[in-house]
Amino acid sequence: MYGLTFLGIIHTAISLVAVAAGLIAFLRSGAILPATRTGQVYIVTTILTCLTGFGIFQHGGFGKPHMLGVATLLVLLVAAVAGRSKLLGRASPYVETMAYSTTFFFHMIPGVTETTTRLPLGAPLLPNAEAPELQMAAGVMFLLLLAGCAWQGYRLHARRAALAARSVAAQAAG
Repeated sequence: MYGLTFLGIIHTAISLVAVAAGLIAFLRSGAILPATRTGQVYIVTTILTCLTGFGIFQHGGFGKPHMLGVATLLVLLVAAVAGRSKLLGRASPYVETMAYSTTFFFHMIPGVTETTTRLPLGAPLLPNAEAPELQMAAGVMFLLLLAGCAWQGYRLHARRAALAARSVAAQAAG
């Protein structure tokens, strides 16, 4: 089916759930929040996507897709540490939020690559993973990631400033 192995089919199905959960999280909250059910589904399915991806060797041995899986797991770890500790101080919520967004960007790279080099069946949009159009698409997605992270950072900063102002007003009144 579409040139996929059984593991490839499982991997693809799990990754589609992760992408859907990520999109829902962004639409609902503007971020992937691990405290929400959608955020938890995203995180678990992203981990499973990475783990199942390690068993896929369609293009030879350990390669770029596998390295992306390792990078994704490391960025998820950074996000979890930032979210559960104050190791990074005031930067923790920013690092957590932007790290989860980065993992979504990591999903998009193989998602766009695999889709455009496999579909439509028999006449894919692009000939291979090295097509210049994919590099351009990755660049556009990276710019979207940067814009999204800037927006998320602005929202976090505005929330923190509003909470600080309320705290000062409460102290002055009390």
